[in-house]
Amino acid sequence: MAGHSHWAGIKHKKAKEDAKRGKAFSRLAKAIMTATRHGGKDPDTNLDLKYAVEAAKAANMPKDNIERAVLKGAGELEGSQLEAVRFEGYGPGGAAVMVDTLTDNRNRTTPHMRKIFGDHGGQLAAGGSVSWSFDTKGQILLAAGERSEEELFDAAIEAGADDFQRAGDDYELSCDARSLHAVRDALLEAGLEVESAEVTMVPQSYVDLSVDDGRKVLKLMEDLEDDEDVTAVHSNFNLPDELIAELEAE
Repeated sequence: MAGHSHWAGIKHKKAKEDAKRGKAFSRLAKAIMTATRHGGKDPDTNLDLKYAVEAAKAANMPKDNIERAVLKGAGELEGSQLEAVRFEGYGPGGAAVMVDTLTDNRNRTTPHMRKIFGDHGGQLAAGGSVSWSFDTKGQILLAAGERSEEELFDAAIEAGADDFQRAGDDYELSCDARSLHAVRDALLEAGLEVESAEVTMVPQSYVDLSVDDGRKVLKLMEDLEDDEDVTAVHSNFNLPDELIAELEAE
């Protein structure tokens, strides 16, 4: 898989572009709401919330927006009873796609998800048809920088990573989800540049896409991520080198 680009790296680069286009606050609020819903609203006992709030502050998100996202995630705002719903399906080229949402109206979100999949040549599937092929892991995106791959590999393993692979210009590390923050902090202490760190769903294997299918799947992923109810999108595709080069030239 060396050199291939997966969704983890692509969505991180997209997040940077969204920040320039003023879309960052929506994504940051989703991260805060999701962390609060899963672990409570106290950042001292909820590390995911702590890091989500830190990211929001670093992006100059207003304090009121942060507090409102926490309250909404905790279900303490009137009319903000949110339900976590997962959608599973397939995109062009057989790419498995899993979509996590927080919604106050499942009857609105379900047909909308079906339409987005259908508009891009994909389709929703029954629950469990895709999720079995993903594992819950801590995933860290590490900038290559000027260090050699061997140096980065040694630092990653010493920090506690259990998998290490090149993904485009970056490196993807995975670890036990419970160890994510400890591994992240160890990498930072070693002077490495951590691009992102999150608990996510990591594919057990990957599907190689053609250039045409790759373009279609990327558009599907982008439209899913832009939906107001969606908190995370996971997939198992590899993009061909030709398409990677196109993306890097944009």
